Amino acid sequence: MPPRAQSPASLGAHAHVMVSDLGLLTLTDMDRHHLTRVLRIRPGEVITATDGRGSWRTCRAPLGWPSVGDDLVADGRIVTEAPRTPLISLALALTKADKPEWAVQKLTELGVDRVVLVEAQRSVVRWDASKVERNLIRLRSVAREALMQSRGVWLPTIEGVLSVADVVASLPGVAVAEFGGHNVSLEHPSVLIGPEGGWTEAELAMVEHRVSLSDQVLRAETAAVACVTILAEQRRSVDR
Repeated sequence: MPPRAQSPASLGAHAHVMVSDLGLLTLTDMDRHHLTRVLRIRPGEVITATDGRGSWRTCRAPLGWPSVGDDLVADGRIVTEAPRTPLISLALALTKADKPEWAVQKLTELGVDRVVLVEAQRSVVRWDASKVERNLIRLRSVAREALMQSRGVWLPTIEGVLSVADVVASLPGVAVAEFGGHNVSLEHPSVLIGPEGGWTEAELAMVEHRVSLSDQVLRAETAAVACVTILAEQRRSVDR
């Protein structure tokens, strides 16, 4: 069997950043500050950069770094990874406090492709229009940071807030996590995780397929991480 191709995670670079254009390697002010003030990157040190759409390359901090206006210097060809299949989607009912941020961070690290926030009938948390916009901006920022930390090259989409009916319509073949279901598998790579109060009978009736994650009751964010861990490892095994 041929060896697996190199990835940003396997190179041991000092840092991994996300840029909008791998040809220009222009950093945001926040990323430049993080590289210089937090990670203490020095001139000439190797860094990897990704566009979050499956492509990446090695680069270096230039001479004179970190003077104002200095961006990264290309030090390798652009590598484009094959699209991941199947895409893994996790639809998660709204949860309290910072739990959505924690979940998005961990799901990004694990390799989720799409996260959809769901307002279930028994959801305690409700987001009005202004809160949806504000929270989605924050969650997308969390995903971006998690992608850089984990040396990933595919930035997941963060969407919502949808009803269960909207999720079923937008994710054909989605399965709902519920006791008595089949084992989680790539046969249903899109999974719906409910609120701590559980689903109503009407909501369960909308979803044809069921999967089971544990013999115990899991918190929503724990169930989300467990589900994507299983799916991502199965997908990785297929790619080996």
